Amino acid sequence: MARVLLIEDDLAIGEGLQMALRRQDHTVRVATTGERGLDQFRAEVPDIVVLDLMLPGIDGFAVCRQIRGAGDVPIIMLTARAEDIDVVAGLEAGADDYVVKPVQPRVLDARIRAVLRRIGAERAEREQHGALSIDRSALVVAKNGAQIALAPTELRLLLELTRSPGRVLNRQQLLQAVWEHNYLGDSRLVDACVQRLRVKIEDDPASPVYVQTMRGFGYRFGPLPPG
Repeated sequence: MARVLLIEDDLAIGEGLQMALRRQDHTVRVATTGERGLDQFRAEVPDIVVLDLMLPGIDGFAVCRQIRGAGDVPIIMLTARAEDIDVVAGLEAGADDYVVKPVQPRVLDARIRAVLRRIGAERAEREQHGALSIDRSALVVAKNGAQIALAPTELRLLLELTRSPGRVLNRQQLLQAVWEHNYLGDSRLVDACVQRLRVKIEDDPASPVYVQTMRGFGYRFGPLPPG
């Protein structure tokens, strides 16, 4: 079900969890130190990391921060203590969930599946179109990491166009979807909003890459295919 990187210095615990998770159809790699865990993470990014906090050398908190700094791979931390200070420190380092030792394999498997479902749902709400990113859940649009301030109508227009990139929508369809108007007389609303949107998201509004005009038909969301 998932590619799991297990970073655990206790060989018996590591082998036991590896066998149990494999029985649940996960692919599991095991590292016994923080350094080896980071090396394995960089060599092949997993779907999820299960990380013991009490590691020799680089401890789990430092490993967690480095993994989180490299991206959004979910992390479940293993802790020998359920004290608030340990849990909070792990969560602040970037962990998504935690399991207290001794670890019950079925509990860990359930947590892995729950975290992946949640992260998967969140990622489904986020889209990347070249330099442009759209978070439909948070209603946030950014370009090259910098948030763009869009008016509500501009945002609704962009969200409608990006539902089906490459699909041409005529002005009537956009009026109905964005303004809830059912007559073509207000098509200038669409054109004016497109122009304002282009100013905010295009490198060159006169030569748009994202919101493209299909003359005689309407608009579509790009980018243009190669060639």
